[in-house]
Amino acid sequence: MIYLLKRKFGPLPKTSHDFWRMIWEQHCLVIVMTTRVMERGRVKCGQYWEPSENSSLEFGNFLVRTVSIETNEDYTVASLELRNTKTDEVRNVSHWQFTSWPDYGVPSSAMAMINFLQKVREKQAQMVQALGDTWAGHPRGPPIVVHCSAGIGRTGTFITLDICISRLEDVGTADIRGTVEKIRSQRAYSIQMPDQYVFCHLALIEYAVSRGMIGSVDLTGFNERDDESD
Repeated sequence: MIYLLKRKFGPLPKTSHDFWRMIWEQHCLVIVMTTRVMERGRVKCGQYWEPSENSSLEFGNFLVRTVSIETNEDYTVASLELRNTKTDEVRNVSHWQFTSWPDYGVPSSAMAMINFLQKVREKQAQMVQALGDTWAGHPRGPPIVVHCSAGIGRTGTFITLDICISRLEDVGTADIRGTVEKIRSQRAYSIQMPDQYVFCHLALIEYAVSRGMIGSVDLTGFNERDDESD
């Protein structure tokens, strides 16, 4: 998938209009959010969309209406209608919020994140197909916007997993270190904490085992993780 690596931080109330302007200008179809609005009693991200159905929020010349909400065990999907009030043009945006990332550390199993990633991929492909001849850009569609709070920890983890899984599927190998280095050249300090870097390796192994690419692996000793990752 294609990402906007320079714009991964969570929108704030004062930057929400800029965020939606970016979504409009880049023709984005899918937004991935890997944090909650509030965690550990702290605000992690502005409420830039309405969390209830048939409700709207206005940011400058953009009106964002929540058409429907689907709640799953590990994530929530909101179908949004984005209206440019200057031109009255309306576009559909799919908002995917991963809700199973614990307040501390990283998920104990990667399968929830892997399944979430696959659903995001499928939705992007579906929405690009629906555009038909009106989309003449990259075959995989417009960029996907991924953000957490600071935009370097969970976001970097999600993007690293997607790139490495895609490479594993295509050529049978993956280079996590090289991928992280490349992402960091575009977004400094991506993969913020050591436990997130370890999680990427464990997740890739878990994915390969689940797809029958490798046999079972003894991961004893790899579950000692920091609890301060964002």
